[in-house]
Amino acid sequence: MSGTTTIDQQFFSQHAESARRAEEARTVFPGGVTHDARHFEPFGIVVDRAIGPRKWDVDGNEYIDYVMGHGALLFGHSHPYMVEAVTQQVARGTHMGGSSDLERRWAQAIQRLIPSAEKVRFTSSGTEATMMAVRLARAATGRDRLLRLANHFHGWNDSVFAAGRTSAGAVAANGQPEAMQDLISVFEQTDVSGIAAALASKEYAALIMEPTGYSWGTCPLEPSVPQELRDLTERHGTLLIFDEVVTGFRASAGGAQERIGVRPDLTTLAKIAAGGLPGGAVVGRADLLDQISFEAGGGRVAHPGTFNANPLSAVAGERTLRAVAEEDPNAVANERAAQLSRGLNRALVEAELPGCVWADASMVHIILGQDVERPGDGVTWDWGQHGGARSILPMTVSEVAWPFRRALLNHGVDLMGMGALVSCVHTEADIDATIESFSGAFSDLRRDEIL
Repeated sequence: MSGTTTIDQQFFSQHAESARRAEEARTVFPGGVTHDARHFEPFGIVVDRAIGPRKWDVDGNEYIDYVMGHGALLFGHSHPYMVEAVTQQVARGTHMGGSSDLERRWAQAIQRLIPSAEKVRFTSSGTEATMMAVRLARAATGRDRLLRLANHFHGWNDSVFAAGRTSAGAVAANGQPEAMQDLISVFEQTDVSGIAAALASKEYAALIMEPTGYSWGTCPLEPSVPQELRDLTERHGTLLIFDEVVTGFRASAGGAQERIGVRPDLTTLAKIAAGGLPGGAVVGRADLLDQISFEAGGGRVAHPGTFNANPLSAVAGERTLRAVAEEDPNAVANERAAQLSRGLNRALVEAELPGCVWADASMVHIILGQDVERPGDGVTWDWGQHGGARSILPMTVSEVAWPFRRALLNHGVDLMGMGALVSCVHTEADIDATIESFSGAFSDLRRDEIL
Protein backbone atom coordinates (compact mmCIF):
# COMPACT_ATOMS: atom_id res chain seq x y z
CA MET A 1 0.00 0.00 0.00
CA SER A 2 3.05 2.25 -0.25
CA GLY A 3 2.15 5.60 -1.77
CA THR A 4 -1.61 5.13 -1.33
CA THR A 5 -3.91 6.89 1.10
CA THR A 6 -5.59 4.58 3.59
CA ILE A 7 -9.18 4.83 4.76
CA ASP A 8 -8.08 6.29 8.07
CA GLN A 9 -5.66 8.78 6.54
CA GLN A 10 -8.40 10.03 4.24
CA PHE A 11 -10.88 10.17 7.13
CA PHE A 12 -8.58 12.37 9.23
CA SER A 13 -7.77 14.56 6.24
CA GLN A 14 -11.42 15.14 5.29
CA HIS A 15 -12.68 15.64 8.84
CA ALA A 16 -10.06 17.75 10.59
CA GLU A 17 -12.53 20.29 11.99
CA SER A 18 -14.86 17.55 13.23
CA ALA A 19 -11.86 16.01 14.99
CA ARG A 20 -11.02 19.32 16.67
CA ARG A 21 -14.58 19.91 17.82
CA ALA A 22 -15.01 16.31 18.95
CA GLU A 23 -11.95 16.71 21.18
CA GLU A 24 -13.40 19.90 22.63
CA ALA A 25 -16.72 18.11 23.23
CA ARG A 26 -14.91 15.56 25.38
CA THR A 27 -14.25 18.34 27.91
CA VAL A 28 -17.99 18.92 28.45
CA PHE A 29 -19.74 15.63 27.56
CA PRO A 30 -18.89 12.15 28.90
CA GLY A 31 -17.05 10.50 26.03
CA GLY A 32 -17.72 13.59 23.92
CA VAL A 33 -21.23 12.55 22.80
CA THR A 34 -24.84 12.99 23.93
CA HIS A 35 -26.25 9.60 22.82
CA ASP A 36 -24.66 6.14 22.88
CA ALA A 37 -25.41 5.60 19.19
CA ARG A 38 -23.40 8.72 18.32
CA HIS A 39 -20.21 7.18 19.62
CA PHE A 40 -17.89 6.64 16.67
CA GLU A 41 -14.28 5.56 16.31
CA PRO A 42 -12.01 7.54 16.35
CA PHE A 43 -14.48 10.46 16.45
CA GLY A 44 -17.84 11.27 14.94
CA ILE A 45 -18.60 13.88 12.32
CA VAL A 46 -20.04 17.15 13.64
CA VAL A 47 -23.10 18.01 11.57
CA ASP A 48 -23.76 21.64 10.68
CA ARG A 49 -27.07 21.49 8.78
CA ALA A 50 -29.44 19.10 7.05
CA ILE A 51 -32.22 19.28 4.50
CA GLY A 52 -34.13 16.57 2.64
CA PRO A 53 -32.04 13.38 2.41
CA ARG A 54 -28.70 15.17 2.89
CA LYS A 55 -26.59 16.78 5.58
CA TRP A 56 -23.31 18.70 5.76
CA ASP A 57 -20.61 18.63 8.42
CA VAL A 58 -18.45 21.45 9.78
CA ASP A 59 -15.71 20.55 7.29
CA GLY A 60 -18.11 21.16 4.40
CA ASN A 61 -18.49 17.47 3.49
CA GLU A 62 -21.89 16.49 2.09
CA TYR A 63 -23.57 13.17 2.96
CA ILE A 64 -26.56 11.18 1.83
CA ASP A 65 -28.06 10.50 5.22
CA TYR A 66 -29.53 7.19 6.34
CA VAL A 67 -29.51 7.92 10.07
CA MET A 68 -32.61 10.06 9.48
CA GLY A 69 -32.80 11.35 13.03
CA HIS A 70 -32.30 7.86 14.46
CA GLY A 71 -35.33 6.79 12.43
CA ALA A 72 -37.55 9.75 13.32
CA LEU A 73 -37.61 11.39 9.89
CA LEU A 74 -39.83 9.61 7.39
CA PHE A 75 -40.05 12.89 5.44
CA GLY A 76 -36.35 13.72 5.63
CA HIS A 77 -34.75 16.76 7.21
CA SER A 78 -36.52 20.12 7.48
CA HIS A 79 -39.48 19.15 5.35
CA PRO A 80 -41.58 22.21 4.43
CA TYR A 81 -44.59 20.67 6.22
CA MET A 82 -42.74 20.59 9.52
CA VAL A 83 -40.90 23.88 9.05
CA GLU A 84 -44.18 25.70 8.45
CA ALA A 85 -46.08 24.00 11.26
CA VAL A 86 -43.38 24.48 13.89
CA THR A 87 -42.51 28.04 12.82
CA GLN A 88 -46.12 29.14 13.10
CA GLN A 89 -46.50 27.48 16.50
CA VAL A 90 -43.34 29.07 17.93
CA ALA A 91 -44.97 32.46 17.40
CA ARG A 92 -48.15 31.28 19.16
CA GLY A 93 -46.43 29.65 22.14
CA THR A 94 -43.96 26.89 22.96
CA HIS A 95 -45.52 25.83 26.28
CA MET A 96 -49.11 26.68 27.18
CA GLY A 97 -48.99 25.42 30.74
CA GLY A 98 -52.36 23.85 30.10
CA SER A 99 -54.35 21.74 27.68
CA SER A 100 -54.66 22.74 24.04
CA ASP A 101 -56.58 21.63 20.99
CA LEU A 102 -53.25 20.65 19.43
CA GLU A 103 -52.81 17.62 21.64
CA ARG A 104 -56.30 16.32 20.85
CA ARG A 105 -55.73 16.58 17.09
CA TRP A 106 -52.36 14.85 17.49
CA ALA A 107 -53.90 11.97 19.44
CA GLN A 108 -56.69 11.58 16.91
CA ALA A 109 -54.11 11.40 14.10
CA ILE A 110 -52.48 8.48 15.94
CA GLN A 111 -55.84 6.77 16.51
CA ARG A 112 -56.65 6.94 12.80
CA LEU A 113 -53.51 4.95 12.00
CA ILE A 114 -52.70 2.60 14.90
CA PRO A 115 -55.31 -0.21 15.18
CA SER A 116 -54.96 -0.71 18.95
CA ALA A 117 -55.04 2.97 19.98
CA GLU A 118 -58.31 3.17 21.89
CA LYS A 119 -56.77 5.88 24.08
CA VAL A 120 -53.50 7.85 24.05
CA ARG A 121 -51.18 9.35 26.66
CA PHE A 122 -48.22 11.48 25.58
CA THR A 123 -44.69 11.40 26.99
CA SER A 124 -41.48 13.21 26.09
CA SER A 125 -39.59 10.20 24.71
CA GLY A 126 -39.71 6.52 23.83
CA THR A 127 -37.92 5.63 27.06
CA GLU A 128 -40.63 7.38 29.07
CA ALA A 129 -43.26 5.56 27.02
CA THR A 130 -41.91 2.11 27.86
CA MET A 131 -41.59 3.11 31.52
CA MET A 132 -45.26 4.10 31.56
CA ALA A 133 -46.43 1.01 29.67
CA VAL A 134 -44.77 -1.30 32.18
CA ARG A 135 -46.17 0.66 35.12
CA LEU A 136 -49.68 0.48 33.68
CA ALA A 137 -49.28 -3.28 33.17
CA ARG A 138 -48.11 -3.81 36.73
CA ALA A 139 -50.96 -1.74 38.13
CA ALA A 140 -53.56 -3.57 36.04
CA THR A 141 -52.37 -7.10 36.79
CA GLY A 142 -51.04 -6.74 40.32
CA ARG A 143 -47.90 -8.54 39.16
CA ASP A 144 -44.35 -7.20 39.28
CA ARG A 145 -42.35 -9.34 36.88
CA LEU A 146 -41.58 -8.41 33.25
CA LEU A 147 -40.69 -10.80 30.44
CA ARG A 148 -38.62 -9.39 27.60
CA LEU A 149 -36.74 -10.79 24.63
CA ALA A 150 -32.96 -10.84 24.36
CA ASN A 151 -31.44 -7.80 22.65
CA HIS A 152 -34.78 -6.12 22.02
CA PHE A 153 -34.31 -2.47 22.94
CA HIS A 154 -36.85 -0.49 24.95
CA GLY A 155 -34.91 2.51 26.18
CA TRP A 156 -32.75 2.79 29.24
CA ASN A 157 -35.17 3.06 32.18
CA ASP A 158 -34.76 0.54 34.98
CA SER A 159 -38.15 -1.09 34.39
CA VAL A 160 -37.13 -2.58 31.04
CA PHE A 161 -33.38 -2.36 30.82
CA ALA A 162 -31.30 -5.52 30.54
CA ALA A 163 -27.73 -6.03 29.43
CA GLY A 164 -27.28 -7.16 25.86
CA ARG A 165 -26.64 -5.93 22.35
CA THR A 166 -28.55 -3.42 20.26
CA SER A 167 -27.98 -1.56 17.00
CA ALA A 168 -25.99 0.96 19.05
CA GLY A 169 -23.64 -1.82 20.21
CA ALA A 170 -23.25 -3.69 23.48
CA VAL A 171 -25.04 -2.29 26.53
CA ALA A 172 -24.41 -2.96 30.21
CA ALA A 173 -26.74 -2.77 33.21
CA ASN A 174 -24.22 -1.07 35.50
CA GLY A 175 -26.01 1.24 37.93
CA GLN A 176 -29.29 -0.64 37.69
CA PRO A 177 -30.37 -1.97 41.09
CA GLU A 178 -30.08 -5.73 41.35
CA ALA A 179 -33.64 -5.82 42.67
CA MET A 180 -34.85 -4.37 39.37
CA GLN A 181 -32.83 -6.85 37.34
CA ASP A 182 -34.38 -9.66 39.37
CA LEU A 183 -37.82 -8.59 38.15
CA ILE A 184 -36.88 -8.99 34.48
CA SER A 185 -36.70 -12.37 32.75
CA VAL A 186 -34.95 -12.46 29.37
CA PHE A 187 -35.65 -15.11 26.73
CA GLU A 188 -34.30 -15.60 23.23
CA GLN A 189 -36.81 -14.39 20.68
CA THR A 190 -37.03 -17.86 19.14
CA ASP A 191 -37.64 -19.66 22.47
CA VAL A 192 -41.43 -19.77 22.30
CA SER A 193 -41.62 -22.96 24.37
CA GLY A 194 -39.51 -21.43 27.14
CA ILE A 195 -41.64 -18.29 27.11
CA ALA A 196 -44.77 -20.42 27.28
CA ALA A 197 -43.49 -22.24 30.35
CA ALA A 198 -42.57 -18.99 32.07
CA LEU A 199 -45.93 -17.35 31.36
CA ALA A 200 -47.72 -20.40 32.73
CA SER A 201 -46.47 -19.37 36.18
CA LYS A 202 -48.87 -16.41 35.95
CA GLU A 203 -46.38 -14.09 37.64
CA TYR A 204 -45.63 -11.77 34.70
CA ALA A 205 -47.37 -8.43 34.32
CA ALA A 206 -46.30 -8.01 30.72
CA LEU A 207 -44.26 -9.30 27.84
CA ILE A 208 -42.59 -6.45 25.93
CA MET A 209 -41.09 -6.90 22.47
CA GLU A 210 -40.16 -5.29 19.19
CA PRO A 211 -42.63 -6.99 16.82
CA THR A 212 -40.17 -7.16 13.89
CA GLY A 213 -37.22 -8.56 15.88
CA TYR A 214 -34.53 -6.89 17.90
CA SER A 215 -33.21 -3.45 17.01
CA TRP A 216 -35.87 -2.71 14.36
CA GLY A 217 -35.40 -6.12 12.78
CA THR A 218 -31.60 -6.29 12.78
CA CYS A 219 -32.21 -9.91 13.75
CA PRO A 220 -35.58 -10.63 12.08
CA LEU A 221 -38.37 -12.22 14.07
CA GLU A 222 -40.24 -15.03 12.34
CA PRO A 223 -43.63 -13.52 11.43
CA SER A 224 -45.68 -16.17 13.23
CA VAL A 225 -44.04 -15.50 16.61
CA PRO A 226 -45.95 -12.31 17.58
CA GLN A 227 -49.27 -14.11 17.11
CA GLU A 228 -48.04 -17.08 19.16
CA LEU A 229 -47.00 -14.71 21.94
CA ARG A 230 -50.33 -12.87 21.69
CA ASP A 231 -52.14 -16.17 22.23
CA LEU A 232 -49.89 -17.12 25.15
CA THR A 233 -50.19 -13.80 26.95
CA GLU A 234 -53.98 -13.79 26.66
CA ARG A 235 -54.13 -17.35 27.99
CA HIS A 236 -52.12 -16.49 31.10
CA GLY A 237 -53.40 -13.01 31.94
CA THR A 238 -50.17 -11.27 30.88
CA LEU A 239 -50.34 -8.03 28.91
CA LEU A 240 -48.57 -7.77 25.55
CA ILE A 241 -46.63 -4.57 24.87
CA PHE A 242 -45.36 -3.78 21.39
CA ASP A 243 -42.45 -1.37 21.26
CA GLU A 244 -43.09 0.45 17.99
CA VAL A 245 -40.86 3.43 18.68
CA VAL A 246 -39.01 2.71 15.41
CA THR A 247 -41.54 0.63 13.48
CA GLY A 248 -44.56 2.79 14.26
CA PHE A 249 -45.67 4.47 11.00
CA ARG A 250 -42.62 2.96 9.25
CA ALA A 251 -43.23 -0.80 9.04
CA SER A 252 -46.57 0.36 7.64
CA ALA A 253 -48.76 3.41 8.14
CA GLY A 254 -50.34 1.53 11.07
CA GLY A 255 -47.08 0.14 12.35
CA ALA A 256 -45.92 -3.48 12.48
CA GLN A 257 -49.12 -4.45 14.29
CA GLU A 258 -51.27 -3.48 11.31
CA ARG A 259 -48.98 -5.30 8.91
CA ILE A 260 -48.91 -8.58 10.85
CA GLY A 261 -52.48 -8.35 12.10
CA VAL A 262 -51.68 -8.72 15.80
CA ARG A 263 -53.26 -6.35 18.31
CA PRO A 264 -51.24 -5.75 21.50
CA ASP A 265 -52.68 -4.44 24.75
CA LEU A 266 -50.31 -1.47 24.82
CA THR A 267 -48.00 0.12 22.24
CA THR A 268 -45.14 2.54 22.77
CA LEU A 269 -44.48 5.19 20.12
CA ALA A 270 -42.00 8.00 19.50
CA LYS A 271 -39.74 9.21 16.63
CA ILE A 272 -42.05 9.53 13.58
CA ALA A 273 -45.01 9.91 15.98
CA ALA A 274 -43.71 13.37 16.94
CA GLY A 275 -42.61 14.37 13.46
CA GLY A 276 -38.95 14.14 14.41
CA LEU A 277 -39.31 16.37 17.48
CA PRO A 278 -39.02 15.13 21.08
CA GLY A 279 -42.14 13.21 22.00
CA GLY A 280 -43.59 9.80 22.63
CA ALA A 281 -46.84 8.10 23.54
CA VAL A 282 -48.43 5.03 25.06
CA VAL A 283 -51.55 3.89 23.24
CA GLY A 284 -53.80 0.90 23.71
CA ARG A 285 -56.76 -0.48 25.56
CA ALA A 286 -58.96 2.22 27.10
CA ASP A 287 -59.28 0.41 30.44
CA LEU A 288 -55.50 0.28 30.82
CA LEU A 289 -54.89 3.92 29.88
CA ASP A 290 -57.82 5.04 32.06
CA GLN A 291 -55.83 3.99 35.11
CA ILE A 292 -54.22 7.42 34.71
CA SER A 293 -57.60 9.16 34.91
CA PHE A 294 -58.41 11.03 38.12
CA GLU A 295 -61.68 9.11 38.10
CA ALA A 296 -59.67 5.96 38.88
CA GLY A 297 -59.56 6.94 42.53
CA GLY A 298 -57.23 5.04 44.83
CA GLY A 299 -56.06 2.78 42.02
CA ARG A 300 -54.85 5.69 39.94
CA VAL A 301 -51.44 5.63 38.19
CA ALA A 302 -49.88 9.09 38.41
CA HIS A 303 -48.25 10.64 35.37
CA PRO A 304 -46.87 14.20 35.44
CA GLY A 305 -44.39 15.49 32.85
CA THR A 306 -43.55 19.10 32.04
CA PHE A 307 -43.24 18.52 28.30
CA ASN A 308 -46.03 15.98 27.75
CA ALA A 309 -47.79 16.90 24.47
CA ASN A 310 -45.57 19.94 23.97
CA PRO A 311 -47.17 22.24 21.37
CA LEU A 312 -44.21 22.09 18.98
CA SER A 313 -44.14 18.29 19.06
CA ALA A 314 -47.93 18.22 18.75
CA VAL A 315 -48.08 20.28 15.56
CA ALA A 316 -45.14 18.44 14.01
CA GLY A 317 -46.59 15.06 14.93
CA GLU A 318 -50.10 15.87 13.72
CA ARG A 319 -48.84 17.30 10.43
CA THR A 320 -46.57 14.30 9.83
CA LEU A 321 -49.22 11.71 10.60
CA ARG A 322 -51.78 13.53 8.48
CA ALA A 323 -49.36 13.25 5.56
CA VAL A 324 -48.76 9.56 6.36
CA ALA A 325 -52.50 8.95 6.14
CA GLU A 326 -53.15 11.04 3.04
CA GLU A 327 -50.03 10.73 0.87
CA ASP A 328 -48.65 7.19 1.37
CA PRO A 329 -45.00 8.18 1.91
CA ASN A 330 -44.35 4.61 3.03
CA ALA A 331 -44.77 3.29 -0.50
CA VAL A 332 -42.08 5.66 -1.79
CA ALA A 333 -39.68 5.00 1.09
CA ASN A 334 -40.21 1.24 0.81
CA GLU A 335 -39.46 1.25 -2.92
CA ARG A 336 -36.27 3.28 -2.38
CA ALA A 337 -35.21 0.83 0.34
CA ALA A 338 -35.81 -2.10 -2.00
CA GLN A 339 -33.80 -0.35 -4.72
CA LEU A 340 -30.97 0.20 -2.24
CA SER A 341 -31.02 -3.41 -1.03
CA ARG A 342 -30.94 -4.86 -4.54
CA GLY A 343 -28.14 -2.52 -5.59
CA LEU A 344 -25.99 -3.23 -2.54
CA ASN A 345 -26.34 -6.98 -3.00
CA ARG A 346 -25.18 -6.56 -6.61
CA ALA A 347 -22.25 -4.46 -5.39
CA LEU A 348 -21.24 -7.22 -2.96
CA VAL A 349 -21.32 -9.78 -5.77
CA GLU A 350 -19.25 -7.55 -8.05
CA ALA A 351 -16.71 -6.92 -5.28
CA GLU A 352 -16.63 -10.66 -4.46
CA LEU A 353 -17.19 -9.88 -0.79
CA PRO A 354 -19.11 -11.97 1.75
CA GLY A 355 -22.26 -10.49 3.22
CA CYS A 356 -25.84 -9.65 2.38
CA VAL A 357 -28.38 -6.87 2.52
CA TRP A 358 -32.13 -7.04 2.98
CA ALA A 359 -34.95 -4.53 3.40
CA ASP A 360 -37.99 -4.60 5.65
CA ALA A 361 -40.30 -1.77 4.54
CA SER A 362 -38.00 1.30 4.64
CA MET A 363 -35.50 -0.33 7.02
CA VAL A 364 -32.36 -1.76 5.38
CA HIS A 365 -29.99 -4.13 7.17
CA ILE A 366 -26.40 -4.92 6.18
CA ILE A 367 -24.23 -7.91 7.04
CA LEU A 368 -20.62 -7.58 5.94
CA GLY A 369 -17.73 -9.98 6.27
CA GLN A 370 -19.88 -13.05 6.96
CA ASP A 371 -20.72 -15.73 4.40
CA VAL A 372 -24.50 -15.43 4.31
CA GLU A 373 -27.00 -16.38 1.64
CA ARG A 374 -28.30 -13.27 -0.11
CA PRO A 375 -32.04 -12.75 -0.65
CA GLY A 376 -33.21 -14.39 -3.85
CA ASP A 377 -35.02 -11.22 -4.88
CA GLY A 378 -32.27 -8.99 -3.50
CA VAL A 379 -34.62 -7.58 -0.87
CA THR A 380 -36.54 -10.07 1.27
CA TRP A 381 -35.11 -12.01 4.21
CA ASP A 382 -35.66 -15.63 3.21
CA TRP A 383 -36.89 -17.74 6.11
CA GLY A 384 -36.67 -20.86 3.97
CA GLN A 385 -32.92 -20.30 3.65
CA HIS A 386 -32.14 -19.15 7.15
CA GLY A 387 -34.84 -20.44 9.47
CA GLY A 388 -35.84 -18.80 12.72
CA ALA A 389 -32.84 -19.50 14.94
CA ARG A 390 -29.88 -17.82 13.32
CA SER A 391 -26.31 -18.65 14.17
CA ILE A 392 -25.01 -15.48 12.55
CA LEU A 393 -25.14 -12.03 14.10
CA PRO A 394 -25.84 -9.16 11.73
CA MET A 395 -23.83 -6.84 13.96
CA THR A 396 -20.61 -6.96 11.94
CA VAL A 397 -17.48 -7.22 14.09
CA SER A 398 -15.87 -3.87 14.86
CA GLU A 399 -12.70 -4.83 12.96
CA VAL A 400 -14.78 -4.49 9.80
CA ALA A 401 -17.65 -2.20 10.82
CA TRP A 402 -15.64 0.80 11.98
CA PRO A 403 -13.33 1.05 8.95
CA PHE A 404 -16.27 0.33 6.64
CA ARG A 405 -18.32 3.17 8.07
CA ARG A 406 -15.30 5.50 7.95
CA ALA A 407 -14.80 4.56 4.31
CA LEU A 408 -18.47 5.29 3.60
CA LEU A 409 -18.21 8.69 5.26
CA ASN A 410 -15.20 9.39 3.06
CA HIS A 411 -17.48 8.59 0.11
CA GLY A 412 -20.34 10.74 1.38
CA VAL A 413 -22.78 8.29 3.02
CA ASP A 414 -23.78 8.09 6.71
CA LEU A 415 -25.41 4.91 8.07
CA MET A 416 -27.42 4.13 11.18
CA GLY A 417 -25.08 1.54 12.64
CA MET A 418 -24.94 -1.21 10.02
CA GLY A 419 -28.27 -0.26 8.56
CA ALA A 420 -30.12 2.43 6.66
CA LEU A 421 -33.39 4.16 7.48
CA VAL A 422 -34.80 5.41 4.21
CA SER A 423 -37.13 8.39 3.82
CA CYS A 424 -39.71 9.25 1.18
CA VAL A 425 -37.51 12.14 -0.01
CA HIS A 426 -34.59 9.93 -0.99
CA THR A 427 -34.63 9.93 -4.79
CA GLU A 428 -33.65 7.21 -7.24
CA ALA A 429 -30.55 9.30 -7.99
CA ASP A 430 -29.69 9.36 -4.26
CA ILE A 431 -29.94 5.58 -4.13
CA ASP A 432 -27.78 5.16 -7.25
CA ALA A 433 -25.17 7.50 -5.77
CA THR A 434 -25.26 5.54 -2.50
CA ILE A 435 -24.63 2.25 -4.29
CA GLU A 436 -21.68 3.81 -6.08
CA SER A 437 -20.32 5.03 -2.74
CA PHE A 438 -20.64 1.54 -1.28
CA SER A 439 -18.68 0.13 -4.21
CA GLY A 440 -15.97 2.68 -3.53
CA ALA A 441 -15.92 1.76 0.16
CA PHE A 442 -15.70 -1.96 -0.72
CA SER A 443 -12.68 -1.21 -2.92
CA ASP A 444 -11.07 0.72 -0.07
CA LEU A 445 -11.58 -2.21 2.32
CA ARG A 446 -9.90 -4.53 -0.15
CA ARG A 447 -7.04 -2.10 -0.77
CA ASP A 448 -6.40 -1.77 2.96
CA GLU A 449 -6.61 -5.57 3.34
CA ILE A 450 -9.51 -5.32 5.80
CA LEU A 451 -11.70 -7.61 3.69
